Amino acid sequence: MHGEYKTPGGKLVVVDCEVRDGHVVDVQVSGDFFLEPAEALTAITAAIEGIPADLDEEAIAARVRAALAPDVAMIGFSPEAVARAVRRALA
Repeated sequence: MHGEYKTPGGKLVVVDCEVRDGHVVDVQVSGDFFLEPAEALTAITAAIEGIPADLDEEAIAARVRAALAPDVAMIGFSPEAVARAVRRALA
């Protein structure tokens, strides 16, 4: 499954995943955004991995936000953008 979201005036967020037994698995997040430190991408992916496939955008964004350390800088995108790309992949 593949979902993309272009943030207004920002960057492209891409999510590729599968659904098994009603849960999101094999998650890959990519795009033309900037993330500091780059290792925070692992935390974003882990926040999505295993979620129920019917989880709404708001809940997904909250999980991504909670997984990130306070010093992480998401440049050109947001937890909400990631959540929208996830929902588009699952649609």
